[in-house]
Amino acid sequence: MGKKSFYVLIVGVLVAYYVYIPLPENFEEPWKMMWMNTQTKTFAYLAAFLELLGIKHFMDSLMIAMSIREVPPVSDENVTVTDTTFNDIPVRVFVPTRKSKELRRAVFYIHGGGWCLGSAALYYYDMVSRWTADRLDAVLISTDYRLAPKYHFPIQFEDVYSALRWFLRKEVLEQYGVNPERIAISGDSAGGNLAAATVQQLLDDPDVKIKIKIQSLIYPALQILDMNTPSYQENAHAPILSKSLMVRFWSEYITKDRSLEKAMLLNQHVSVGSSHLFRFVNWSSLLPEKFKKGYVYKNKMYGSSELTKKYPALLDVKVSPLLADDSKLRNLPLTYILTCQHDVLRDDGLMYVTRLRSVGVQVTHHHVEAGFHGMFSFIEFKMSSRIINQYLSWLNNNL
Repeated sequence: MGKKSFYVLIVGVLVAYYVYIPLPENFEEPWKMMWMNTQTKTFAYLAAFLELLGIKHFMDSLMIAMSIREVPPVSDENVTVTDTTFNDIPVRVFVPTRKSKELRRAVFYIHGGGWCLGSAALYYYDMVSRWTADRLDAVLISTDYRLAPKYHFPIQFEDVYSALRWFLRKEVLEQYGVNPERIAISGDSAGGNLAAATVQQLLDDPDVKIKIKIQSLIYPALQILDMNTPSYQENAHAPILSKSLMVRFWSEYITKDRSLEKAMLLNQHVSVGSSHLFRFVNWSSLLPEKFKKGYVYKNKMYGSSELTKKYPALLDVKVSPLLADDSKLRNLPLTYILTCQHDVLRDDGLMYVTRLRSVGVQVTHHHVEAGFHGMFSFIEFKMSSRIINQYLSWLNNNL
């Protein structure tokens, strides 16, 4: 073998090592996932390098890369699409073009992106919104909200809540021809977090008379207390969303102080004085046996009380909807929760399913055995099409 052939072989091996990731045997399109993960990983490495040089914040670099995939509000023969604002919050509105003899259903959608990335204009959110509006003959509101690292909690929550309250006003619902008794709120990932927190907050808001009929949570992030659940351990290096990236998202949502991120990676960000809250996220009692997979629930290694004093958001139910007590949960509406097996956030959704069912809330749980975080948005995949179709069928039958 000549030197040239040897060098080509070495380069080939290194490229294969960089691209290849182990995937479930029943995953249909492994090379498509590997290619997508390679792109995501490459952008992340570049963003980390630029941050290390002090040129650009990690999240700002990722947002620039992601914004390339944004699309304008273009109407088609089935759906009229417009960009507007609800109480100064940007939203994209999708209304079916066909005439309706009765008031329409409505879906209020909140995009994901770790409270740092994304927008309603991203092409996959735009496409799923079009499909939803057309198939359900429903008005769909896809809301934006201000993002970290420039803005931290509670800004994201307040923006979403403000836009939703504006939409639920009688005159606004009449303007869009919406039936006030048939409104759903939905979101994926961080959007699922904001959806869950928003629906809980509505229960305590005496000024909002409209009741949400359905909450639909797509692989939601629901608790910040325990970064060592079985799904966080099992999927620490999973494609698209690793444990370290999810911890970075959580940390950026709360603060720009990177010391919180370091404490969270060690799972030592909650003090012993808040130990009573762990009963709400105790996976040893809340997870079905098959998801524990031999993991042992260990005594918590508590952190300094200074962190929880400095960042009270760590203990805020609006950050971690799983911290809501049973008296609030039992008043929640009909719920749909999607979880994916190979996702660090899997156990958040599973624990919410258990807690909601235990207080009598009707829950439909769809678990995707071969699924990864983000599959609801990866519309190029066959699996994604099935997931979206099942989600839309459920909404159509229940909303």
